[in-house]
Amino acid sequence: MIIMSVDLGKARTGIAASDNSMQFAFPKTVITEYNTERLIKKICDTARELSAERIVVGHPKNMDGSLGERAKECAEIAKQIGEQSGIDIVLWDERCTTVTAHNYLNMNDVRGKKRKQTVDAVAATIILEDYLRSL
Repeated sequence: MIIMSVDLGKARTGIAASDNSMQFAFPKTVITEYNTERLIKKICDTARELSAERIVVGHPKNMDGSLGERAKECAEIAKQIGEQSGIDIVLWDERCTTVTAHNYLNMNDVRGKKRKQTVDAVAATIILEDYLRSL
């Protein structure tokens, strides 16, 4: 089964996907879209292209575990992705994934424009790796 993960952002949304054995996660793309309706459509289209059977959406909880405004927005977007795609949706705690992604990019000396273009896909990969480990 292929599982896709989504790291929702205000401007850029990272996408990653697993292999069929659900052992490995790979960064796939970054969608640049400000309009929520168009973003949802692009995410659904990407899921179909990847033949995803489940979508794991990053849920940005506050550090104390509470749900802030962005977490509520992401939950609503995740719900709409599920309704429009017909694919099973899982919300996954994404605390610190972007920080970890930046650390990975620092270790690999990725800077500037390339960093900005890849950090969200790396964060989506980290979300998916965490989810796959939990299975």
